[in-house]
Amino acid sequence: MRLSSLADYAVVMMSAAARHCGATKMNATTLSAETGIPLPTAQKLVSRLSAAGLIESSRGTGGGIRLARPPAAISLADVIEAVEGPIAMTPCAEHGAHDCALEADCRVKPHMNAVSGAVRGALAGVTLASLSGRAH
Repeated sequence: MRLSSLADYAVVMMSAAARHCGATKMNATTLSAETGIPLPTAQKLVSRLSAAGLIESSRGTGGGIRLARPPAAISLADVIEAVEGPIAMTPCAEHGAHDCALEADCRVKPHMNAVSGAVRGALAGVTLASLSGRAH
């Protein structure tokens, strides 16, 4: 399993945001400059992360972005799902997905929800606080 570049960038960007949590004004431009993530990508991620309720943004003079919750309350699973959607190892582990030619006779399918849950659980156990070195 490998994260998409966009999910990887979201984790990097949110970790940077967590390091500055409450200390300085942030926006997509400052996060782009700090992380090396191209500005258009950072702007796209701000939009997705905001829509997912992980960051709050305000426009205008004095505006910017901030984490919607403390870094210890935002997990890697939260960030990845904001960009990629629900964590599912196979299409059949997603709710409502039935596009596999093997699905009718598959003996693995009944176990894939457990596998996806284990992966999600591992990602949920890693917080932005731990990634950014912040204790709270």
